[in-house]
Amino acid sequence: MYWREKIIANFEGKVVRKDLTSIVKGNLPVPTYVVEYLLAQYCATDDEIQINEGIEQVKEVIRNNYVHRAEAETIKSRIRERGRYRIIDKVSVELNDKSPNQYEATFANLAIRAVPIADHAIQQNPKLLSGNGVWCVVTLAYNHGDTVRIRWEIEDVKPIQIASVDIEDFISKRKNFTTDEWMDLMIQTIGLKPDNLNKRDKFIQLARLLPHVENNFNFMELGPKGTGKSHVFQELSPHGVLVSGGDVTSARLFVRYSGNRELLGLIGYWDVVAWDEYEHQPGKRIDPVMIDTMQNYLANKSFNRGKGSHEASASMAFIGNTKHTVPYMLKYAHLFESIPEAFIKSAFLDRIHLYNPGWEVHILKKSSFSDGYGFITDYLAEILHELRKQDYSTVLREHVKFDPSLTERDHTSIRKTFSGMMKLIYPDKQITPTELLELIDFAVEGRKRVKDQLYILDETFRAEHANFVYQILSTGEKVHVETLECINTPTWEWRSSSYAKTEAILSTPVESKRPHIAQKSVKTLTIRENQTGISYESLFADYLRGATEITVEDPYIRFPYQIKNLMEFMGLLVKMNESDKTLKLHLITSNTDDRKQDSMDAFDEIQASVATAGIDFTYEFKEFHDRKITANSGWEILLGRGLDIFEPRKGYAIEEIVQEKRRCKSFTVTFIPDIK
Repeated sequence: MYWREKIIANFEGKVVRKDLTSIVKGNLPVPTYVVEYLLAQYCATDDEIQINEGIEQVKEVIRNNYVHRAEAETIKSRIRERGRYRIIDKVSVELNDKSPNQYEATFANLAIRAVPIADHAIQQNPKLLSGNGVWCVVTLAYNHGDTVRIRWEIEDVKPIQIASVDIEDFISKRKNFTTDEWMDLMIQTIGLKPDNLNKRDKFIQLARLLPHVENNFNFMELGPKGTGKSHVFQELSPHGVLVSGGDVTSARLFVRYSGNRELLGLIGYWDVVAWDEYEHQPGKRIDPVMIDTMQNYLANKSFNRGKGSHEASASMAFIGNTKHTVPYMLKYAHLFESIPEAFIKSAFLDRIHLYNPGWEVHILKKSSFSDGYGFITDYLAEILHELRKQDYSTVLREHVKFDPSLTERDHTSIRKTFSGMMKLIYPDKQITPTELLELIDFAVEGRKRVKDQLYILDETFRAEHANFVYQILSTGEKVHVETLECINTPTWEWRSSSYAKTEAILSTPVESKRPHIAQKSVKTLTIRENQTGISYESLFADYLRGATEITVEDPYIRFPYQIKNLMEFMGLLVKMNESDKTLKLHLITSNTDDRKQDSMDAFDEIQASVATAGIDFTYEFKEFHDRKITANSGWEILLGRGLDIFEPRKGYAIEEIVQEKRRCKSFTVTFIPDIK
């Protein structure tokens, strides 16, 4: 069964083709979940005829019922002439505790306010009182009576969200998909094309859903503009709200007053409150009382405002743009440098559970977006809302033990991140040991990123240095976790890892932990996904220097980019060959019968070209799997991925000519003496 058919067979009526959203939505300022709510009613199928008919029906609904601000008067006239009319608009409600003592609705696009709304409608949909508005389908009537004070009457109001979901059915369907298939389904659900992303990229994208699936999750992501940081929080769930960081007040966030009545702010009504544009804005003052209240809430899940203490389960997400590159920030400042100065307090930042590395996310282009099937966002939003009630962190405690130097906040952060990622990728808790360690490493790294910056900002943290190490209970093996930016920026390590030592040692850079290829010895190097600073020269040069005969065994030198890798390897050999002697290079590879001639044509062309550079290139085809380089310099290099160690590159970028700037795939390289 093809993947698309598998998705539809398992989740019929709950998935939609994601490119339809952009086709229908166009430039309408409505969230994705509103559009997909309508698409789910007309286009939840793979029949092209039904899809095309459904698109036209959805467009007609939007054309006739969605209220454009510019057409508000036309809609009002239509309601008046017809007596009643169904509209789609953003509705917010306030209590008028004076005469006539009633709840009153405001319609954002229709631009009418103080419309009475029944008490039972508020009891069924308390989020209408949150002050931020809820998208609804409303049947609005017009009263022509001579004595009425308000002519508008709300006959029916229905927030745009799915009525209910079967969480057990959702979880049970997970077993029908491989891990890669399920992750790709989730990635397509948020609108992205999974083929453009490696596994680490997918983890970073899915981590943006953690505040939606975990109660009281404190999330931060800073990165370049145009990477989609706001999209998940603004478009994908009716349970989340996105607010501009510069417009947040203590009253709006926590408690406000209507007469003598206390009304909860956003924290009390939403699963997620996301601060957009969470970066320093000159001239804008932030209320210190709000920061203190926020700090207490992030730690204790409660806050003291007004007459008493209030508890809430809303997660907080802080998203903003960076001002500089990561190497610049690590050298001259810290990774929190772009957030408002009032928030750069160690006590506040220590409450962040995960710092998502937004700088690793590519700027979104037209080719970034998916045209495949994904969950209807409203359906997934309800699933995530239900999963908030569960705790998956017990799986973590059963398999690993952390270093005792970690604080309780470190443990809480790691547990919550792990629990959330489990819910997103392994909701049925069926996970292999290797997959489990991948999630643990990601969770630990996200917390360590926070702690590394705290060592810079507050010297009191340096006295209690945390070792982000865990022991695998089944084997006893200890795993040291490091952030990728520390590995990619060797000059940073002395700042992040030596604070447990004396200030005298602090002033002197220490040797980087990044693999150093200066001495020839038996060893294995493990390179992480997205790691940079790696090249064929840094890996192989010392072990191939002086060789006159080299054999490369790699079954996957067949596609153009793989042949280009071979050419770059040959370029290294030409650069290293300082004598007038011819260097013999023999390639053993494999290919399918229908593509073998294409490879032979390419190799013959290469053969003629490199002959002028002193390389005698020969090749042969055979069936095998192991990948290695053998040289008569006395060394054998075992290649986990062959020469295919770099992530694909697109467009015009310096990485095309400078290998050290490229992102790597995950791989290992082992160097052993050739005993032949």
